[in-house]
Amino acid sequence: MAGRDRRFRLQSGAALDSVGGLGQDIRVYELAHSSVERGICKVKRVNDGTGLSGKLGMALLATALVSQPALAQNAGASPGPIDLTKQAKPLPVPAPTVAVPQGPATAVAAAPLAPEQAPHWTPADAQALLATIKGIGADGLFAKDYEPDVLAAAIAKGEGSELDETATRLFTWLAEDLRDGRTPMTARVQWFAVDPDQDVNPTSLILGDALAKHDVKGALMALLPTVPDYAELKAALPKAQTQKQAALIRANMDRWRWLARDLGTQYLLTNVPEQMLRLTVRNKIISTYKVIVGKPGKTATPQLAETVEGVIFNPTWTVPQSIVVGEGLGARLVGNPKQAEREGYKVTKAGDGTIYVVQQPGDTNSLGRMKLDMPNEHAIFLHDTPNRNLFNLPARALSHGCVRVERATELAMTMAILGANMTPDDAVVAHNSKTYTKVPMTKTFPVYLTYFTVARDVNGMLRSFPDIYSRDAPVLASFAKPRQLHTTQRKSTEEVIKLDNPL
Repeated sequence: MAGRDRRFRLQSGAALDSVGGLGQDIRVYELAHSSVERGICKVKRVNDGTGLSGKLGMALLATALVSQPALAQNAGASPGPIDLTKQAKPLPVPAPTVAVPQGPATAVAAAPLAPEQAPHWTPADAQALLATIKGIGADGLFAKDYEPDVLAAAIAKGEGSELDETATRLFTWLAEDLRDGRTPMTARVQWFAVDPDQDVNPTSLILGDALAKHDVKGALMALLPTVPDYAELKAALPKAQTQKQAALIRANMDRWRWLARDLGTQYLLTNVPEQMLRLTVRNKIISTYKVIVGKPGKTATPQLAETVEGVIFNPTWTVPQSIVVGEGLGARLVGNPKQAEREGYKVTKAGDGTIYVVQQPGDTNSLGRMKLDMPNEHAIFLHDTPNRNLFNLPARALSHGCVRVERATELAMTMAILGANMTPDDAVVAHNSKTYTKVPMTKTFPVYLTYFTVARDVNGMLRSFPDIYSRDAPVLASFAKPRQLHTTQRKSTEEVIKLDNPL
């Protein structure tokens, strides 16, 4: 037993060191060790065929220690957005042009909005902006989009209103693209992940901070994504051997800017083209899972940024009417309750004649033994499947949009322990009960369904992935055109197709 404990200590310590140096606190490690070891031993006895990888112990231990307040203070968190509580008063940004609708002749004309005076730029700050624009190719953007010649001419004329207006306009454009992405929303196919950065860090505050501190470049560079994946793409860009390869890297760098700058301390992220899911703590990948994603076409998985609200052990599944009616399941079972029970269904008929069929929990349930509850208008979620042999296929774009996860029991228990303060023992009991059990999350746990065709894989290697939904073309086309002014649109306006069908 002593040797076994030592091996566990070494493995866990290595995992903890990779998550911000947390392995140094041996006392907390000892407190966590017994419960984690006990949970793993019990979970290994779960006879559902999913098994558990050795990474679960490291995941549970690492993430449990991350939540310790004393350790979090020493974990070396990455720099976050500008502290809005400590900013100088925001400087005004020129008001946009407002078109006043023309009404009847008797209508009272709306008074024109008085333009706000642009913030004052010193020549030195404007020169810093010009230098940043000229070097912005390193972040996958084009200097020409931000009119360096126009800015240089305004600088040459000296301080004054022309320099103030020109520098403010070009700073605003660059800040928007670094914070929110250059790609117009119309080119982001099925992108429904709303980026919160412009709410958390509005342009007026970024500009005010830049001019108050006379650190224009620093204020702009602070907008870049914090994930290591972005830095990896940035490092690869100057090494690209063809224009096509460079264009794909730029497009995928921009996709990271479509998301929140900081994805959170702990989160789940699925890269649909890679067909993999990663559990991440402090930007370190703790555990990975193969996934099955939506088939191309109407059943393609949309891109989302949601929050897990609960872990459901032994879920039920309300069979969609396309199967109840279209495949005759309801008519076959409605008059035969014993047959319905044998097949694992509960059937009811409403007063209007509509037949509802709900598949009960069990090993044959189409959702398997686990579902992550992440409410969204698309009815998309992560879940288990009884058809686990499909995870052995190299191409796994097979579902109706939802994401099926291998080793789903492991993921469910990890999420319940990490995000809902559940003990390993209680997680095992919930799973083994084979009854519907929803465990509400007590901690915020984001989940991202993303689409990157050039990215770090789950092993940390930069790779290209098949563009299974043909979503690269519009992004690449937008980069080949002049920059478009940003609009108020925050996500795709495409039709929301609800296909809550895991089959």
